[in-house]
Amino acid sequence: MAVAAKVVRIIDRQGTKGISRVRCQVTDKAGRNKVIIRNVLGPVRVGDLLMITESEMENASIIE
Repeated sequence: MAVAAKVVRIIDRQGTKGISRVRCQVTDKAGRNKVIIRNVLGPVRVGDLLMITESEMENASIIE
């Protein structure tokens, strides 16, 4: 089940494929006030809503 997450901050942009590392806040009732860091492919702005399939913390490794 996908949950909605609002982009709070763009940490940095990496590579030539448009990968961004963003901090987002899960807006689902089960994960309220949960802030996670995700890698996002494609254009993204602060305030966008992402539908993510997993709301667990991602590994801290950065994509080359």
